[in-house]
Amino acid sequence: MSQSWNFDNAHSEIQFKVKHLMITNVTGTFGSYKGSVSTDGDDFSTAKVSFEVDVNSVNTGIEQRDAHLRSADFFEAEKFPVMKFESTKMEKVDAENYKLHGKLTIKETTKDVVLNVEYGGLVVDPYGNMKAGFTLTGKLNRKEYGLMWNAVTEAGGVVVSDEVRLYADVQIVKG
Repeated sequence: MSQSWNFDNAHSEIQFKVKHLMITNVTGTFGSYKGSVSTDGDDFSTAKVSFEVDVNSVNTGIEQRDAHLRSADFFEAEKFPVMKFESTKMEKVDAENYKLHGKLTIKETTKDVVLNVEYGGLVVDPYGNMKAGFTLTGKLNRKEYGLMWNAVTEAGGVVVSDEVRLYADVQIVKG
């Protein structure tokens, strides 16, 4: 029997980390997103996952940097306001781990990605809602999606790494 689940945004977060000057990480979040999961019963190995992120909601804690990320140098948010993910397969590795295969679209570029998924469990909350929790991790090369801006330091080093690490804690609620 098919089950529908929706992201519980109040108990979820989507983050990214990118090396700055190749010595430390800058962490950003997206505050506005929506997602859904459909499964055969409570079997998450059959999950079909879909989510969208409003790139205008990017937040690194520095408004000037956030405005730069929304500009044509990076997300070009005015022209491409939504980043999308559609799963193609959920591969069960063991009782608590999966590989989530799918297509990620940033700007006008769609690429195959694989995210590591750790299943946190299934529980009924104090209000009688069935919930499940997951931690997702992955990485991508931002330049493959047209996020090209960079600068070189006086010593010849790069300001922003090409590799972006993705991290999400997602709680879903049975619809």
